[in-house]
Amino acid sequence: MSKLKGAINQAKKDILTARMAIGALFIICLVLCGVIYSLPRSFTVHIPPELRAGSQRSMWEVPPSTVYAFAYQTFQQLNRWVKNGEENYKENIENLRALTTPGCQQFLEKDYYDRLSNGELKERTRGVYEIIGRGFSNDRVIVHSPDSWTVNLDLNVDEFFKDEKVKNTLTRFPISIVKMDTDISKNPWGLGFNCYSSIPLRLEAIESKESK
Repeated sequence: MSKLKGAINQAKKDILTARMAIGALFIICLVLCGVIYSLPRSFTVHIPPELRAGSQRSMWEVPPSTVYAFAYQTFQQLNRWVKNGEENYKENIENLRALTTPGCQQFLEKDYYDRLSNGELKERTRGVYEIIGRGFSNDRVIVHSPDSWTVNLDLNVDEFFKDEKVKNTLTRFPISIVKMDTDISKNPWGLGFNCYSSIPLRLEAIESKESK
């Protein structure tokens, strides 16, 4: 009789242990489901354009070529005034909001109203273009950290008032670029245009300093 009771008690203990194990497994499964659900549905991987020699890099690493392309394309779009800078510049600032940092957005909006009050936008058209021979190279992208860069853009700035050319300068624009967590559908780059890292300078002034 005592053996039977002992067997029954042992069976009860085994059942209790099994129930606890099942309960623990159920909780673990719930936690794993929550983790899987919270994972991003897609990942951005930056692949450099030159692949003939192969490429090995971390998933989160952004190559200099991508940083340069983002800086140039964004800056060019900001400064593309096709019909009238008074309208086009304001539209560009708003359309590129997802690509610019909040601080840069405030700077651009102030720049717009400053130019407007100084009569630098009305009936003006503008464009910026890469100077031949001064396009992308690794030394044009200064790496401050894995999340921060300065891109030196050497550009030709053409500006017209009606049909009269009022500006044609060769200028170096030091552009600050940072990583930015944004809606990937609006900003697939995952980068933020952070305006200037220092004052733009005419190339003639830079080259005269370097020659001394």
